[in-house]
Amino acid sequence: MTPLLLAFLIDLAIGDPSSRLHPIILIGRLISFFERFLRKSYRSHLIEILIGGIVVILVVGITYFISLIFINITNKFDIIISSSLIALAGSFTISTKSLCSHVKRVINKLDNLDQARKALSLIVGRDTKNLDKQAILRAAIETLSENASDGIIAPIFYFAIGGLPLAFAYKAINTLDSMIGYKNEKYLYFGKVAARLDDIANFIPSRITGLLLIVSSFILKIKYIELKPLNGIKIMFRDGQNHTSPNAGIPESAVAGIFGIRLGGPSIYDGKVINKPYIGDDLNFLNDAVILTAIKIVKLAAILGVLIMGSRGLSSLAGV
Repeated sequence: MTPLLLAFLIDLAIGDPSSRLHPIILIGRLISFFERFLRKSYRSHLIEILIGGIVVILVVGITYFISLIFINITNKFDIIISSSLIALAGSFTISTKSLCSHVKRVINKLDNLDQARKALSLIVGRDTKNLDKQAILRAAIETLSENASDGIIAPIFYFAIGGLPLAFAYKAINTLDSMIGYKNEKYLYFGKVAARLDDIANFIPSRITGLLLIVSSFILKIKYIELKPLNGIKIMFRDGQNHTSPNAGIPESAVAGIFGIRLGGPSIYDGKVINKPYIGDDLNFLNDAVILTAIKIVKLAAILGVLIMGSRGLSSLAGV
């Protein structure tokens, strides 16, 4: 069993432990440190972009270097122990159980909208205070779709082609984007490099994710006859770019097409209404059952992804 496959199984069984020592939390602290240390009030937007780029290089470089040191240390042990340690560390880069559990928790709390909004606020960036049930469901399936790429398929992809160091480097890029990659007054220039690098890093994984979601819906159509995988292909090609991100719209449009639902539209961020382009057609009613089936599709897509990309052929490229 390859370290990648074992890492996936560990994540599926245990998920992300709540700890201040979680590697992704430590990466977040590193970003905050460099932001406080290097970010000043610059008159030149170009200098602000350059300083933001330096933060990106430092964070990604340090993360990659520490991962390499970890690999060198584990190589001193027996191959079974070494592979197990690499897999354990790698499981922190994959978020299959965490993502699906968080979304399911939102659905389970829909009888109490205040609790559902609170649970949703932990996994989305939009304001959730005044969302009705339909808006909660829409936000839940959008974040499930988007993070199927960012949180599952992308780290699997980078682990497969570059081993543990590249998987953690990707998570550093993704965390940088989530912390400083905003297009607001504060981060428009300082976070520009982080945002662009995240777009580049997610270009291939997001499209792999869209395809895996379609394939998974074909397989699950045996049990869930209401699924529309062919429509998923159509909507993915038609509406995949109906998003502020060049990548997030790919898995979202695939899911929208599979279920015949419409995503996107107006959402509130920091008290301001942001009108996003619509994705998909409003053919079917979005309800709890749709979300629960979408979770099954995402899980199957993750399994297919790790089986395909975690084969010994791909893993050998990573030297693991």
